Amino acid sequence: MSWVERHTPALQYRNFRLLWLGLLASFTGSFMQQAALLWHVSILVPPGQKALALGIVGLVRVVPIMTLSLVSGVVADAVDRRKLMLATSIGGGVVALALAVMAFAKVSVVWPVYVMAALGSAASAFDGPARHSLVPMLVPRERLANAVSLNTAMIQAAAVGGPALAGLLIASTDLGWAYVANAVSFGFIAVSLRMMRDVPATERAPGRADDISLKAAREGLRFVFSSPMIRSSMLLDFFATFFSSATALLPIFAQDILHVGATGYGWLVAAPAVGAVVGSIAMIRLQEVIDRRGPLLVWAVAIYGLSTVVFGVSRSFWLTFACLAASGLADAVSMVIRNLIRQLETPDALRGRMTGINMVFFMGGPQLGELEAGLVANWRGAPFSVVTGGIGCLIATGAIVAATPALWKYRR
Repeated sequence: MSWVERHTPALQYRNFRLLWLGLLASFTGSFMQQAALLWHVSILVPPGQKALALGIVGLVRVVPIMTLSLVSGVVADAVDRRKLMLATSIGGGVVALALAVMAFAKVSVVWPVYVMAALGSAASAFDGPARHSLVPMLVPRERLANAVSLNTAMIQAAAVGGPALAGLLIASTDLGWAYVANAVSFGFIAVSLRMMRDVPATERAPGRADDISLKAAREGLRFVFSSPMIRSSMLLDFFATFFSSATALLPIFAQDILHVGATGYGWLVAAPAVGAVVGSIAMIRLQEVIDRRGPLLVWAVAIYGLSTVVFGVSRSFWLTFACLAASGLADAVSMVIRNLIRQLETPDALRGRMTGINMVFFMGGPQLGELEAGLVANWRGAPFSVVTGGIGCLIATGAIVAATPALWKYRR
């Protein structure tokens, strides 16, 4: 048996392999679009308004997530999760094409870009619960940890290639082609979903509400907030990303502080994913042998905050790149453990609702963090915003661990 077969047993299951390959293409396109959209906004506003305008991107993305994620979780537990993903892929492709038209037409106002960012976020709000809930249906429980690690590695690999490709396209051709590439990438996941066979139906819990109703939503909320491990892992995720989300400010660092242009910007955006690829690949193997997962989770989040502080004071491209890569590595390690906790502690009938609630924390944290970073940067400058955010991450981590000792004691 080869190393690949020995350490990637989840890929031996056809339906999971199809999903994994389709998502690799789709996420690459999505990360291209994220980088392109921030660059797009930065060139549409006057220099003095740049920090605030970039922070608003986080605001327009988070509003649909905060308002729709609980509903989308209920929907993911009530309908065919594969069909729901197909619908969100079509919606995401339409948004990407609309952004491409704006870029090619040289639209000179920023508000249409914000509208499309919000619509794309709305599609993601429904995609996330369906996607996360579908994975445990495609592999046996004993292969779930491997599947989670492989998905993390896949997403981070896409996060390396996507922004780097976006930077190259912006520098050499036209911004609009990055959006076109994302529209095409949605076709790959649609084909993968259509090729799946014999996907099991969602489990239905006796005596519970499995329809689209307020009662079903309340059951999801009750389950999440009555579980200390799931609740604390979500809070840790939210506050760490809220304080240390500096991605929205990277155009300012690339243009005004490090002076590296569009190509350098693409690599800076990709830097966290470079480290995350290393971390997630390591976790494919380490998650099988690590016993004390709680301390590893806490230290990973602490390193995430510390590397953000150093990034804020750096004036060297390579030191900045290294700090961003270190933050990505730490985030990947913590992401694998957090996802394992949630998936293993949640019954299938509630996975969509749990994931929908988690999206408020997982995606709401960084998006609100981008707004906070933009406001602080507009007040005291981008470096000050990044440094204080990293310090805030460290303080929040200590407070959450102190409030939930079981998180530190969590074992395999």
